[in-house]
Amino acid sequence: MIKIGNIELPDFPLLLAPMEDVSDPPFRRLCKMHGADMMYSEFISSEGLIRDAIKSRMKLDIFDYERPVGIQIFGGDEEAMALSSKIVSTVNPDIIDINFGCPVKKVVCKGAGAGVLKDVDLMIRLTKAVIDSTHLPVTVKTRLGWDDNSINIDEVAERLQDVGVAALSIHARTRAQMYKGHSDWSHIARVKNNPRITMPIFGNGDIDSPEKALQYKNEYGIDGIMIGRAAIGYPWIFNEIKHYFNTGEHLAKPTVVDRVEAVRNHLTWAMQWKGERLGIVETRPHYTNYFKGIHSFKPYKLKLVTLDHPEELFALLNEIQEAYVGYELV
Repeated sequence: MIKIGNIELPDFPLLLAPMEDVSDPPFRRLCKMHGADMMYSEFISSEGLIRDAIKSRMKLDIFDYERPVGIQIFGGDEEAMALSSKIVSTVNPDIIDINFGCPVKKVVCKGAGAGVLKDVDLMIRLTKAVIDSTHLPVTVKTRLGWDDNSINIDEVAERLQDVGVAALSIHARTRAQMYKGHSDWSHIARVKNNPRITMPIFGNGDIDSPEKALQYKNEYGIDGIMIGRAAIGYPWIFNEIKHYFNTGEHLAKPTVVDRVEAVRNHLTWAMQWKGERLGIVETRPHYTNYFKGIHSFKPYKLKLVTLDHPEELFALLNEIQEAYVGYELV
């Protein structure tokens, strides 16, 4: 059993990665239904929380059915991170996570996210400011280093643990790689095998199948896997991996009917949480992933991303379901 503070997770847990504009409550609810053991919110700007920005505040919404759940924050100022940690603590998540891995330029330029990898002393000060301002366990998600010439994850892991970080998730790329090229999990394995490291180490990057999940579990010895992009439009991946671990066999792939049901739930929950209009608009980017690989689907997709009324969308989903009954995806 894996422990993060007082949170108990199953052996080798599967975590849903925090993803901007993806890991909101409707999407997290679907992933929880399909086997995710722990999830994180979209990342939240510490400065946005302090300014009482509406979008940042909305990201604090968590629900009991998704527990254990962590709220992730980012920023480059110690005082702002400490204050945002106090704000986050008031909504009582199970964990506070700090983002030291986001490679996006607008975040890095503020000295936050992966930008902090160039200043480990600052990273430690920011982390300590958060830990000192909350009663909750604090975890960190980061990358291997800024680029191939400055991989510093070994030092980062030891120093984060020394100031009280309860678990570390490592994306096996540098900031310079962004999301391109191959991830290199050998660095994660080295951290995990460091006799000084006692906190759980979770690996992240390129896990997109049960076979790869089992291979990486056995090869790199990590405590669990964090799954990001592979879960977008495909929340079934969590239970597929668990079933493969337990039986060596594959679960049947979700049918078009299963996919329509997931979309129907996603859209319904999005409208309930965000309001009808925003829920409809912000669900549109997900349709391509939910219906990937379905033959002759383009006309339906065009309608899905242009219809503006719930009754029209649900009628179209029923039509899609009837049109593809018995259709087998490769």
